[in-house]
Amino acid sequence: MLRIETEREEDGRWIAEVPALPGVLAYGATEGEARGKVQVLALRVIADRVENGESLPGEIAGFFEAA
Repeated sequence: MLRIETEREEDGRWIAEVPALPGVLAYGATEGEARGKVQVLALRVIADRVENGESLPGEIAGFFEAA
């Protein structure tokens, strides 16, 4: 399970980030919007890493199992 952290900026926007995936952060007008956007981005980053044979964060490294 990947943790999402959220924080409200001074200008009222919300920012959400996934600390286990450096650079995966997204802004939204609401906390829910920011969380949704960062989930989509995290999935894209994970898919890209799998496609390119790169390592996954420890929190999800065992998510896939060879049959």
